[in-house]
Amino acid sequence: MAEKKFMTCDGNCAAAHVAYMFSEVAAIYPITPSSPMAEYIDEWSAGGRKNIFGENVKVVEMQSEAGAAGAVHGSLQAGALTTTYTASQGLLLMIPNMYKIAGELLPGVFHVSARALAAQALSIFGDHADVMSARQTGFALLATGSVQEIMDLAPVAHLAAIEGRVPFLHFFDGFRTSHEIQKVEAADQDELAKLVNWEALKEYRERALNPEHPVTRGTAQNPDIYFQTRELQNKYYDELPEIVAKYMKEMSRITGREYAPFTYYGAADATDIIVAMGSITDVIKTVVDKQNAEGKKVGLVSVHLYRPFSVKYLGAVIPETVKRICVLDRTKEPGANGDPLYLDVVEAFATCKEIPAECKPMIIGGRYGLSSKDTTPAHILSVFNNLASENPKNQFTVGIVDDVTFKSLPLLPEISILPEGTFEAKFYGLGADGTVGANKNSIKIIGDNTDKYSQAYFDYDSKKSGGYTCSHLRFGDQPILAPYLVGTPDFVAVHVPSYLSKYDCLRGLKDNGTFLYNSPWDVEETKKHLPDFVKKYLALHNINMYIIDATKIAAEIGLGNRTNTILQSAFFKISGVIPYDLAVEQMKKFIVKSYGKKGEDIVNMNYAAVDRGGEITKVEIPAEWANLDCTTDFAFQHNDDDPEFINKVMRPMVAQCGNDLPVSAFKDIIDGTFPAGTTAYEKRGVATLVPEWNSANCIQCNQCSLVCPHAAIRPVVMTDEELNNAPESMKAIDVKMPKELAGMHFRMQVSVLDCTGCGNCADVCPAKEKALVMKPLESQLGETENWNYSQKKVTYKDELIDKYASIKNSQFAQPLFEFSGACAGCGETPYIKTITQLFGERMIVANATGCSSIYGGSAPATPYCKNYRSGKGVAWANSLFEDNAEFGLGMATATRQMRDRVERIMREAIAECNCCSAELKALFQQWIDARECGTTTEKLAPQIIEMASKCDCSYCKQIVDLKDHLVKKSQWIFGGDGWAYDIGFGGLDHVLASGEDVNVLVLDTEVYSNTGGQSSKATPAGAVAKFAASGKKVRKKDLGMIAKSYGYVYVAQVAMGANQAQYFKAIKEAEAYPGPSIVICYAPCINHGIKTGMGRTQYEEKLAVECGYWHLYRFNPAEEEAGQNGFHLDSKEPDWSKFQNFIMGEVRYNSLLKTFPEEAKELFAKTEQFAKLRYEGYKKLSEGK
Repeated sequence: MAEKKFMTCDGNCAAAHVAYMFSEVAAIYPITPSSPMAEYIDEWSAGGRKNIFGENVKVVEMQSEAGAAGAVHGSLQAGALTTTYTASQGLLLMIPNMYKIAGELLPGVFHVSARALAAQALSIFGDHADVMSARQTGFALLATGSVQEIMDLAPVAHLAAIEGRVPFLHFFDGFRTSHEIQKVEAADQDELAKLVNWEALKEYRERALNPEHPVTRGTAQNPDIYFQTRELQNKYYDELPEIVAKYMKEMSRITGREYAPFTYYGAADATDIIVAMGSITDVIKTVVDKQNAEGKKVGLVSVHLYRPFSVKYLGAVIPETVKRICVLDRTKEPGANGDPLYLDVVEAFATCKEIPAECKPMIIGGRYGLSSKDTTPAHILSVFNNLASENPKNQFTVGIVDDVTFKSLPLLPEISILPEGTFEAKFYGLGADGTVGANKNSIKIIGDNTDKYSQAYFDYDSKKSGGYTCSHLRFGDQPILAPYLVGTPDFVAVHVPSYLSKYDCLRGLKDNGTFLYNSPWDVEETKKHLPDFVKKYLALHNINMYIIDATKIAAEIGLGNRTNTILQSAFFKISGVIPYDLAVEQMKKFIVKSYGKKGEDIVNMNYAAVDRGGEITKVEIPAEWANLDCTTDFAFQHNDDDPEFINKVMRPMVAQCGNDLPVSAFKDIIDGTFPAGTTAYEKRGVATLVPEWNSANCIQCNQCSLVCPHAAIRPVVMTDEELNNAPESMKAIDVKMPKELAGMHFRMQVSVLDCTGCGNCADVCPAKEKALVMKPLESQLGETENWNYSQKKVTYKDELIDKYASIKNSQFAQPLFEFSGACAGCGETPYIKTITQLFGERMIVANATGCSSIYGGSAPATPYCKNYRSGKGVAWANSLFEDNAEFGLGMATATRQMRDRVERIMREAIAECNCCSAELKALFQQWIDARECGTTTEKLAPQIIEMASKCDCSYCKQIVDLKDHLVKKSQWIFGGDGWAYDIGFGGLDHVLASGEDVNVLVLDTEVYSNTGGQSSKATPAGAVAKFAASGKKVRKKDLGMIAKSYGYVYVAQVAMGANQAQYFKAIKEAEAYPGPSIVICYAPCINHGIKTGMGRTQYEEKLAVECGYWHLYRFNPAEEEAGQNGFHLDSKEPDWSKFQNFIMGEVRYNSLLKTFPEEAKELFAKTEQFAKLRYEGYKKLSEGK
């Protein structure tokens, strides 16, 4: 027997590994959490990996999932074995083509990391809602529950599709399995190739569309024959379970692991069993073992072939002794008599003639794990307890406390039933600090260099870089069947100093366990900074504590805030899970693999990080800490002055304790509506360095405020009284300009706990000597009091000036977009923030799914807020990815309809009402004449409301009822380039063509930022991105020129860092233009790999324009109508000599030189050539040619 080959990989990698073997074509589109499968296929193809046919897989990236499904359909019709990879809304977009593919009996395979569907809210996490929405399409559905099962059963989908002529959807749990890393036995391509039914494959090829033997396919059928031809295919579904069973038997022979359409685990004479599918089955198996060891008689039926649902194979595995069955579903179908798997099992027994009615088991159903909600052994124990009870609850939920509809089962104390000797570890990190990447490498080092089994899973919040991450690692000498979070770790590492007071980091840490703390202080100072509940826990549980100042070491080495390699080395030094020398050797190997493309300097710095990771210090725990007058319980911050929602919902969620909240906590947000402006209460304190203001150097330009991605630095203007009442440390200087503020006092105020420490403010400061200098956060904590005073006791003074007059003036207005979850240094958010300062009090925003929706509205953090003075603010909503332009048009249409009603009533009142005064009628006429002017209607609205409220006529009563529609709304449509250039382009094009008065803001990062940096049609030639591993071959789409071609769409292309005034002018013109507008913003992104770092994103924009990579222009149709040239080229003649240096400053370009050096030179020449062609085109337009 051949020697077994092992891989340490996640579920997505395992599925892609198998899919590559059997695929000739892959049609792909990015969506979380399935994108990595397509990325692997593209990477392997670019690298020359061969499939079973000895060829590279042909990869085609489409503009949407609907497009990918269409390409799959066409490729299958033309005779190539084709796969795709998707999830959630993406799968729903494929459903129309799935009916066609199944109806035409084509052997396609979809690999799906099953994910929740957007309902009351979007969720990127896993459950079975998406695949259950496709169960009616005619696709066979194959379920796997672990990384090993994916490796073993994914081949069955491909093999059975070829032989059975029925397409397959192979699914596994999104994130929980797709992203869980396990050490697994790898599928062998040569062995699997022997299983292919080559005759069936030959017949499929012969049926392919080809003019050599022409046929007509896809006809329209009428009532006379459609029904009959639909029924004709029954035999293929009747035969398919046998085909699947055959191939599963072959996989059992090859792997030594038993597989069938349904498999049974447990007591042969079980009375109580659970039926389930997906990752939950591993959890149930461990509880079954525990129960049976205690004398119970229980078992589990794992469902693998869900469609076609074979009663024969289900009946074959259920013990005859079974009296009670509980079916668990990982989805919710509102209004149904039960969830899908439950109904299938009930039907199977209801129609089973072999079992007398009096002998049929009782069957109940329950729901669990929506949106990757952790389901633990204790939850399964509760399920078995319910099943064995006298009156079992049916259609229950488990894992939550439902104190509203009372469907939930009791939550039992957590139990640990892992094999003895299993080591568990948790690592708390900051998004993009490298903690997750280092732990992925660690688990591979352990898996690949020992005989131990290993598992890793990564828990995130919804922030971009700078958010919370927690890595959950396990390894041991026996298989690890634990697809749930680590609850009782042996080792805890906290990589962010502030986390100890924000999260319950030591929760569950075992007695005599180990705690590694990245501390910026020495031993004695560290002890002073530890919260009392932490001190007591350390003493009571005899914890071994170590500290290391990884932040300082990283700075000394030149790694910035990337502490990951240092702390990874420290983990191996302390834990001793493998010999430290071996760990160092392997870490250095992975450094080359991870960072080799980024250059030798980066590699050497990480080598130094490994070597210095051993600089740990043990902290002796004082025995008296055990007697501290406190509990070891983590306490949430509570402020009586804060809204109830903040104290009772937001703070537990922010502290990663949202799982503990009962259903009733959300009784006021039943439809997914959250209050505005909750980010102001987060105070994350994640920055290492924050700006300190030096008043002596400040020229009061307000540029630092303009460019701050998080609105964490703002000019504050105080009256004498406000300054006199200010904290002692809140010094100010006299206001220089504008003249309306003469005699008042100016201060640039930083919210240090909201700052993410990017440093863009200091970078753009134009003063001869910088007025802002980055200083350690701890040294600036005194500014917290000053910030609070500036926001609660000092008024914004923008009502005293014309905020539209200049950039400087605009910054005296309150930003109505603040403290978002965007990356430090984000290139997108400064654009949005400025728009809210100008128009926020009358803005409605439709936001496409993507980075801007995730940092714009991830529960419970809502950065769009109310104006302190008026109480008005940005009304924001996200629908989906693909429909955002249409969503925004719908908003605008509804708003116009309501305002038309107001106008009709006013006209009727003017003409017919004897009650309304002449003065009021005059106001009505003024409103009618200026209804499309935002500033005018803002002034008229309060006057009309005041007078109409005093009038008794029916017209005025109606107008008062419609008062919210008096002010002209500023309708905006926000989204990234993935939406605007690709999936949403059709809708965007239609909305622009409609002529409706909407404003579109495109945040162009030139990649799909939110899903991890995949290529879009905005990606320029030569750039490396996921799905373009060997560099993009074709030029960037010119979205602005496409929009301009209509002639009546306002178009601007901007880059704030290159020309702030041009951006300011563009958004004012766009908003004022009485028709559709589109503003395309260049936005440097963490995915670009900017060598100078995200602290210089504004400077990167400047460089992009200087060298000709990006161009600035405005096209105003109003000027064209006036007989002028409406096209203005706002950027100067580029210095083309700087072009290649610019792109070499970003990893997305320079990495191509290392992977494909010859192609790189050719592609980079094209990149520059295409930029020159664009510029020449714009130049001609500006000259009126």
